Amino acid sequence: MSMQLKKILCPVDFSEPSALALARAAEMAEQAGAELHLMTVVRPMPTAMFGDGLQFSELQNIPDMSTDMAQERLTKMRDEYGKAILDRITLQVVLGVPFVEIVRYAREIEADLIVMGSHGLTGIEHLLIGSVAERVVRKAPCSVLVVRDAKRRFSMP
Repeated sequence: MSMQLKKILCPVDFSEPSALALARAAEMAEQAGAELHLMTVVRPMPTAMFGDGLQFSELQNIPDMSTDMAQERLTKMRDEYGKAILDRITLQVVLGVPFVEIVRYAREIEADLIVMGSHGLTGIEHLLIGSVAERVVRKAPCSVLVVRDAKRRFSMP
């Protein structure tokens, strides 16, 4: 029984694992003649206001990114990894909570497969799988392929 892939969703956060996932997703889309939906979720940043008007992000390890900047970076990734299938790639930049928006968009487009990196920008080493990937696996309306970085070593706790 083979699964006919018509729509592949690849959420990225511009980390190395998400670039590996995109390379795999583009390859699969090319082989299957499928559409590739490339998406990124920009988190609305919680900010603390200081007396002199300075703002500090409470999450230091997640870059504060505008939707314009995200669109620009997504376009660069598309051009780098999706050369062979440019006409079949849709770009989507969404504001919100990553796993919620990924699952919502997968439902909306009726994705056949979600391809994503095992760890994103937070890349917490001791977790077996990143929290966003784990939540997407649990709640997705379709199969999820979690692409693992072969260079990453799992250390036993």
